[in-house]
Amino acid sequence: MSKILIVDDEKEIADLVEIYLKNENHSVYKYYSSQDVLKDIKNIDIDLAILDVMMPEMDGFGLCKKIRDLGFTFPIIFATAKVEDIDKINGLTIGADDYITKPFQPLELMARVKAQLRRYQKYNTPKKEENIIDFRGILINNDTYEFYFNDNKIDLTKTEFAILWILCQNRGVVVKSDNLFELVWKEKYYEKDNNTIMVHIRHLREKMNDTGKKPKYIKTIYGVGYKIEK
Repeated sequence: MSKILIVDDEKEIADLVEIYLKNENHSVYKYYSSQDVLKDIKNIDIDLAILDVMMPEMDGFGLCKKIRDLGFTFPIIFATAKVEDIDKINGLTIGADDYITKPFQPLELMARVKAQLRRYQKYNTPKKEENIIDFRGILINNDTYEFYFNDNKIDLTKTEFAILWILCQNRGVVVKSDNLFELVWKEKYYEKDNNTIMVHIRHLREKMNDTGKKPKYIKTIYGVGYKIEK
């Protein structure tokens, strides 16, 4: 459960976003005024903020700048009817992390919230480096058996995970087929076992949408084994 700040002077929109966030089991701090937020912000714990831009007294741009000036680093998403590119650029320049235009689909906003929280938690949570590998859009966690590819969580079988983990551990180096088989299956390798490895490699490529003639990630070194480039 994450703690989300909503600031929007349009009560109906703020209330709707609150419903969707609570349905995702998030805790919500809801305000209809920038000034009210600034009175409380030092006393509340926030993981992410959703700010409207066009508000009276102090707009979302001003509020975002104040939040950053106070030293808060949590992600900020602007939700606004202003669609000009210069507005988006201004928002991102002063410290926002994402920008969604009104009217928006609540489910799209929830997807953006999840993406921003995932990035924030990834870079702000202490981690055991030896059990987490993060490179080229691949994030694989050997503690939780989770695999993210370009910020999308992908479910792997136990065997697929084991193969990918070994290749990621040895990125830039060819892992020979016999070594890979014996590490994953804990059995002696025979020539016929290469077909078993090939099937699992194909499934991994399909899940990573990397099935072309020249895969960008898991590469076959014919007659030797497989490798992932650094």
